Parts: sequence; C-alpha cells; structure tokens
Amino acid sequence: MGGHHLILGELVDRITGETLPDTHDERYRQKIAALLLDDKRYLKADIQPRLELLLRADAKKALIGVDFLVTLLEKPAMLIKYGPGSLVTRRRSCIAISRLLTPYQIPVVVITNGEDAEIIDGKSGKMLASGLAGIPARAHLERRLADHVWQKMPLGRRQMESRIAFCFEVDGACPCDDTICRI
Repeated sequence: MGGHHLILGELVDRITGETLPDTHDERYRQKIAALLLDDKRYLKADIQPRLELLLRADAKKALIGVDFLVTLLEKPAMLIKYGPGSLVTRRRSCIAISRLLTPYQIPVVVITNGEDAEIIDGKSGKMLASGLAGIPARAHLERRLADHVWQKMPLGRRQMESRIAFCFEVDGACPCDDTICRI
C-alpha cells in the first residue's frame, strides 16, 4: 500500500481488461468508463486510459496521470480528467492539460469527480454543459469535430500551459499523493 489510497482488492478495467488495484478513485474511473462505453456509445478503441503527461516548470519536472483521451477520426477529441472533490478548482489545470497532451488543442475537456462533471470547450474555456449526462455521446462529438479547426499549440504557449498545470497538479498536490512522479 502506498500513498493515501485504500486498496480494497483488485478489479478488471472495463476498457483494457487489465487487473488493477481496487480503490475508491479507480471505482469512479470505471464508472466513467462504463458511462462512455454503455451510455455514450464509444468503442473501446476510441478510448485511451491512464496516460502520462510530463510537466515542466523551469528546472522542475513531474509526470502526472490523465484518465482518458477519446480519439475520433484519428484526432484527439475529448480529454477526461477525474479527481475527487470540487470541480471548479480543476478547470484551469484541465484546460492546460488539453493544450499539452497532444500537439493539437483537444476540443472538449471533461472534469469529473465521478458524481458530477463540467464539460468545457478546450479553446475558449467556456462551459458547454454540466453533469455526467452532459458528456457528449460519440455521435454528438463526431458532429462537433466536423467544424473544429485543428491548431497546434505554439511552443511558448505550451511552456506557459505546462507551468500552469504544474502549479495546480504538482505544487498543489498532497505530499503523500503517489499518483504524481516528481522528477
């Protein structure tokens, strides 16, 4: 056992079939995975779970986890970041992550605590919907992508977004959080 997560046993990941430690947080992630697969009609092949993202702030570096990246039409379409507690405190950090995870701005950003969600336009930062029901279904997201203009994030912008995400995700994290790897 490490960090501040109570291990309750093991569970099987809905997307990959891997056996994972059964924690309260992982149960929420699996609830989100089930929502995406069963209700929102995404295919397992559309969803990449448990990604890592390298953040930098000057000489400081850290690896953080990103819960889900949904790819449609061979483009990064939606980022989903889970975290317990308040959603509003995670908005800016998740928008920053959506500008770092891939070379392109990810169009839809979902922040969720497993019970509630905020669905954000990645480019403008404006809230599109709220609640788990507001997470776009596969067909809706495909229609949204038809009008999306794919823009690569300039290097200077990526550096600033990395600093923002580092402040929220690493500097603001609990010291016993073992999901962050400070390098």
